[in-house]
Amino acid sequence: MRDAVLSGRALYAVDEELIRELEPDLVITQDLCHVCAVSGDDVGKIRSLDAEVISLDPRTIADVEATVELLGGRLDAADAAREVVGRMRRTIAAAAAAVAGREPVAVFVAEWLDPPFAAGHWVPEMVALAGGREVLGRMGGPSFPVTWDDVAEAGPEVVVVAPCGFGAERAAAESARIAFPCPAVAVEADSYYSRPAPRLAEGVAQLAHILHPGAAPDPGLPAIALEAAPA
Repeated sequence: MRDAVLSGRALYAVDEELIRELEPDLVITQDLCHVCAVSGDDVGKIRSLDAEVISLDPRTIADVEATVELLGGRLDAADAAREVVGRMRRTIAAAAAAVAGREPVAVFVAEWLDPPFAAGHWVPEMVALAGGREVLGRMGGPSFPVTWDDVAEAGPEVVVVAPCGFGAERAAAESARIAFPCPAVAVEADSYYSRPAPRLAEGVAQLAHILHPGAAPDPGLPAIALEAAPA
């Protein structure tokens, strides 16, 4: 995938004829990640497409909330969108309040495993809200490759295994041969971390419990504990 992106090769084929036959009024796409889905540029190349195209590019939790409200307004569901955003904010606020004043826990969130990718976009923000400190991730920017030696040198107390698009069971299975420098936990990244969607709020609640289990309640999301490498 990375080689294809760097060389400029397309990762997806757009069925222009089918899209024109469907005659959509609105096409929703994204420009956040050219690996994850069709981009706005790809849709814009469709000839004779008489439809509004909304391309989303959220990079923070506030941006995600704004996209919900944007689409809600465009789809005549503004009240429902505001309700969704309100639930997000209440869930995040409750998690942040539960861990307020506690010493931040050093965390590395692995958005990929081979090679490891340090977290970007909204994930470091989620860690901070949950009472943690991302040791390598960059808030608001793209994720980026590092090495497991880099991770060990950064000194995390917890590694959160959240490969983009994976569930907890697959994340744990893919981690079997990795010598983590500290205790680790595999989470359901596809549902609660990777996607810019309302369930990020539940991911914050889970992170708060993982980092401060005595203070924040367990929201009951999938999580699999993984052991650190022997000393």
